[in-house]
Amino acid sequence: MTGRPRIRTRLLAAAIAAGAVLLLLALRPRIGTLGRAYAALGGRAPKPAAAAAAAPERPPREEPSRLADGLNSGAGDIHSDLRQIDAIFAAYRSALRSGNPVGENSEITAALTGRNRLSCAFIPPGHPAINAKGELCDRWGTPFFFHQLSGERMEIRSAGPDRRLWTRDDEVLTP
Repeated sequence: MTGRPRIRTRLLAAAIAAGAVLLLLALRPRIGTLGRAYAALGGRAPKPAAAAAAAPERPPREEPSRLADGLNSGAGDIHSDLRQIDAIFAAYRSALRSGNPVGENSEITAALTGRNRLSCAFIPPGHPAINAKGELCDRWGTPFFFHQLSGERMEIRSAGPDRRLWTRDDEVLTP
């Protein structure tokens, strides 16, 4: 008998949580890509059977993320670029409630441009700082070197004006 009340309580809590999520989704204003990511953190409500059978709805057109707007711009310098990328990593960690993306530059860039579990693009996929190989590049066109220091700390290295890594003109941000 002690198991049934516990199951009922859990079912009631799950129903209330699902109702709250549906209510929030129905009442929320249209929000951009990052707002959708934060909203999705609360969980995804299952579609009702009638809605699943109907033709799929087109998602509302979302504004692209503005986090990378100043990246490699003439108004900034390499130091502001490095800080901006660090802020993008912080937004990624916060939205996905996880550590930094891992892998080579192209894999990390893919995660930042929307290939993550929330499909949230922190950098627009067509951003001019992304080269044809899908790598995030510095203002001189050289791919950044990302070194994972821990789950939440990423060293970001630019090769600098000589376009060669590990030389004296490299710029590094180590948070």
